[in-house]
Amino acid sequence: MTGSTTTALAALAAGPSPLWYATRASGTVSLVLFTAVTALGAAAGGRYAPRRIARFEVSALHRNLSLISLAFLGLHLLTTVADTYTDIGLTATVVPFVSSYRPLWVGLGAVALDLLLAVAVSSALRHRLGHRRWKAVHWLAYAAWPVALLHGIGTGTDTRLGPQQLLYAGCLLTVLAAAGWRLGRAGRLPGAARRTRRQAVAAPAPVPVAPTAPASPVPLRTGPATPHHPGRPWPEIPESPGGPGGPGAPERTGGTREARRDIREIGEIRERGEAA
Repeated sequence: MTGSTTTALAALAAGPSPLWYATRASGTVSLVLFTAVTALGAAAGGRYAPRRIARFEVSALHRNLSLISLAFLGLHLLTTVADTYTDIGLTATVVPFVSSYRPLWVGLGAVALDLLLAVAVSSALRHRLGHRRWKAVHWLAYAAWPVALLHGIGTGTDTRLGPQQLLYAGCLLTVLAAAGWRLGRAGRLPGAARRTRRQAVAAPAPVPVAPTAPASPVPLRTGPATPHHPGRPWPEIPESPGGPGGPGAPERTGGTREARRDIREIGEIRERGEAA
């Protein structure tokens, strides 16, 4: 074995273990996925309905990305605890600022983890909590993302590398662009609502019209009224074969000739009865 090979093996043994690289890789992938979830939730939140894809497809993408991000986060925690290169116990991953290794930055990771666990549990119990309570807890995801970003920047020893700095900058710009899109869209909605309200106020109010009584199916008599003596029954008026509204019934607006003739005959019957 040559001296260079021995030196390389000694440097590898003294340096970070493969678990350290797995920790950094899983943490970076989890941060990228978490950034995509946050940006998608900020841009497509509220009542926004995209034109080209259905809203349920956006919700499904948001949910699936969240699950994949949690899976990589779980791998990140397991490799962190199992790695002996740093002394980070299981308690330090949940309880903030108790780690002996970089307590501030590792504590920020514990804070982000606790917030994400609250969001995950509330999403699992969404039907029992109700929409309002679930929505209130779900807002914690927006607070967890910047904490997770600061954790990655402060804890990672590869933060000084150019590609890693570009990745962090890309995550930050992505979320800021999505938030700006959401705020800009929300700012346009009140203006439209105000214009609609002004148009509604400027429009003349409709004049209420009193309901009219339905027209009688039998035309009223237009001639002189015939007095009616108490105790005498009124003569029966013949109905059409189809009833008041059936075929042959007199018109509501002015009546037909047959209806007028019936009325005259009824008047003559009354007059003959009175003369007798």
